[in-house]
Parts: sequence; structure tokens; C-alpha cells
Amino acid sequence: MTRMLYFIIIVAFLDTFIQLPIITPYALGLGASYTLAGAIVAVYSLTNIVGNILGGHWIDRFGRKKMLFNGMIFVAVVLLLYPLAKTGEQLLIVRLLHGLAGGVLIPAAFAYIGDRTTEGSRGKTMAFTGAGIGVAAIIGPAIGGIMAARSSISTVFILVSILFLITALLTLKFVTESFYTTERGKFNFQEFIPLLKHPLILQASLAAFALMISNGTLAFALPLNVEEMGLTSETTGILLSIFGIVALVVFLTPLNRVYDQFSSIVLVISGICLISLALLLLSIFAGLTSNVIAMVVYGCGFALIFPSMNRIVADASTKVDRGKAYGIFYAFFSLGVVAGSFISGAVAELIGRPFLISALIMLIITAFIGMIKKKVN
Repeated sequence: MTRMLYFIIIVAFLDTFIQLPIITPYALGLGASYTLAGAIVAVYSLTNIVGNILGGHWIDRFGRKKMLFNGMIFVAVVLLLYPLAKTGEQLLIVRLLHGLAGGVLIPAAFAYIGDRTTEGSRGKTMAFTGAGIGVAAIIGPAIGGIMAARSSISTVFILVSILFLITALLTLKFVTESFYTTERGKFNFQEFIPLLKHPLILQASLAAFALMISNGTLAFALPLNVEEMGLTSETTGILLSIFGIVALVVFLTPLNRVYDQFSSIVLVISGICLISLALLLLSIFAGLTSNVIAMVVYGCGFALIFPSMNRIVADASTKVDRGKAYGIFYAFFSLGVVAGSFISGAVAELIGRPFLISALIMLIITAFIGMIKKKVN
């Protein structure tokens, strides 16, 4: 059962990663300006936030399985709209709908895993979910780029839609409901207030925000580093793969025992500090060797943070509110994606040190997390 959820998580994140190399060229090919193309890329994450929050409510009201299935079908339909878009404006609307649909899936999957695991085994289980995302991050861009080059960009969307439809049917057959309530109340934001104030959920959400700011900075500024070294985009891909591979090694080997042996919040703080160190290395040193070392350090930090912050949310919530808790958590996740790209671009244009500023932001957020931890203790 849980293995099926790992597969769902891979498919859900593959949807995002497979579009990374193709969505901007696709937008420009439809006649979109650079500004509109940027909006087309960003609107997915913006509406993802809305999908996370609304989805969190529905997950607790109607059940994990139902929302997983409906989300998969909704995404499958929206993906078929991409080839039908004839202008940049139409593509923007499709991306908006895609973000709303996709925002339901991940909170539902993690709420289900939280329901199906015990507190003592959650660390390792969340490590395996991180490995699934790592697999999607490594193979997604490669598949998208190769398929677009050898066939067409439209083919990518059609095939991913078929994959989502198949996954929805597998969900219907093999996933059993872990929780639903007989209440059918309307959406009420007041229900989220206690969760937003919960110290552990707030710490995990801040960690997610920090992690995605660093990720956005990496995506924006690492190619600039590589360019300054006089190397090609192939080197950028290799460097990004290094961090993913390092994280996978931690997720899938006996090293993953660390998640059940140490406090999740301690691992989160340690991971953010490691990522801050990696960003500082990228800011200070411009050589290939130093960049490789930085990506290894980044991979270790990412490996400590991702499963730990997901475990914190699972441990801090109950079946009654776990959907809403993950909705809040992944809303911060999506907000970090938007903020990371925007901050990196603005800083690069104004002062030219995106890695340094991102590292400082990470350390400031770490200080806030530490203050909340100290206050709770």
C-alpha cells in the first residue's frame, strides 16, 4: 500500500520536473513575451498555494483516497489542454488550472502516509518519499528534454496525461481510505488558525520556505556560475545531479537511520546550516572543484531537511487535521518556490550576489526556527 503512495509521489513530482526544460520555450513559441513567459512559469506555484489550502480542507472532509483520485483525473484533463493553447494568454490560464489541480495531490499523499505510519517508523518512511522525489528530479528534466527534442513538446503533455490517468486507476484499485469524516462543512479559514500557530508545524513550514528559496536560487544562479567558469550547460546538469545523487544515497542506505535516531527539528536546523554553507561556497569560490564540493554539502543538507520536516508535520497533526496541516506546509513550500526565483533575479540584478543573500536568508530563518524551539522547550 505504502509503495503505491511512493509511486504516486514520483508521478506527482514528475509532472513538475518534466516541464522544467520545456515550459519557457513552449511559451515563447506561442508568441509570449519574456515577461509573460515568466508569469506563465510562476503562476503554477502561485495557484499551487491556493490548491494546497483548499485541498487540505477537502482531504480532511472527503478522505485521502478520493482527493488523490480526483486530483489525478483533474491534472490528466488539464495536461491535455496544453497542446490546445494557441497564445501565451491561453497557456497562462492552463498553467493556473494546473497549479490548482496539482496543489491537492501532494498534501493528500503525505497525509495518507502520515496516517499509515507510526511515529517510530516515520523518519525512514519519509526518507523513502524523499528518494521518490529525488528520482523524479533526476529523470524528469531529462525525459522532458529528450521527448521534446525527438518528438514535440505537445507529446510530453499527452504522455504525462496518460501516466496520470493510469495512476488514478491504480489509486482507485489499490489504495484504501485511511480517514474521512462524516462532517461536510464549508471551507472555513478559521480551522487553519490553530495549525498555523502550532510551533512544530510553523517550524516545518519555515524550513520548507527556506529550502525552496535555496532551491530557486540554485536553479537561477548556478548556470551563471558555470557560465563564468567558461563551461557549458552540461556542467550545470551534472552539478545538479550530484546534489540529487548525494541525497538519494542518504535516503536509501543505512544512513537513513539518522531520521529515527535524532530529533527531527535538530536535523532540520543542521540541514539548513549545511545548505547555507553550500551557498556561501558557491558565492565565494568560482572553481569547478569548489562547486562540486558545494553541491555535495547541499545534497547532505537537503537529505537532512526534507524527510525531517515532513515527519514533523505528521507527528504534530492527527487524522482529523492532517490534510489541513500538510496543506499549510506545502503552501509555504510553493511560496518558497515563487520567492526564491523572484529574490534571486532581483538580487542578481541589483548587487550580483544571489548565493550570498540566499545564505543569509537561510540563516535568519534558522534563527527564527531556533527561537521557536527554545520557546517551546
